[in-house]
Amino acid sequence: MLREYRIYSLLKCSSDVSGWCAGDKFKPVKILLSVADVLGVNLRIRWKFFARSGLVVSMDGKVDTSATRSHVQLLLDSFARLLGRELIARAGTAAEQAERLFQAPFVVVSHGTEADPILNYGNAAALALWEMPWEAFTQTPSRLTAEPVHRDERARLLARTREHGYVDDYAGIRIASSGRRFRIEQAIVWNLTDPTGNHRGQAATFSRWTLLEM
Repeated sequence: MLREYRIYSLLKCSSDVSGWCAGDKFKPVKILLSVADVLGVNLRIRWKFFARSGLVVSMDGKVDTSATRSHVQLLLDSFARLLGRELIARAGTAAEQAERLFQAPFVVVSHGTEADPILNYGNAAALALWEMPWEAFTQTPSRLTAEPVHRDERARLLARTREHGYVDDYAGIRIASSGRRFRIEQAIVWNLTDPTGNHRGQAATFSRWTLLEM
């Protein structure tokens, strides 16, 4: 039986629960997903944060556009072509697939082909992790998602991905807009290629991350 759970507000940290730290907005989600793994419950997570955060819950008019839907198809088609499997279920319309990817309980991001590549997609999990609204996220050079000390490592990763098509074993440290650092693990990074073979950028997805001490 499909059960749907929605997170409509930040869950406050509790001093009674071991391992929860002040302001940790991601532990509750991880706990729910762990419970889902044990019980076989299918969770559909919708993110909603305090009004001051400016983060979106679902694909509103600023996010759900024909350009975004087309870009999601590029992400999904490139992933399937390179890895031989689907990132999400491809049933339904392009709009339904775009909504499904946006609300997926794992991070998906991508950037374009500029000389200093700009982020052009982040799903709800990505916006929450980097603590940015869609408008700011999609105007940010992707190099700024890593601290300066880690940018050479990131550049090597992207070069390796460009050469081999995809990398499925990446781990590294990234930084949110607030300065919060986190380590990502087992990330998949892949090239985006349109049907005519033109290089359109790169994308990444991961579901494992650890928040680091400030």
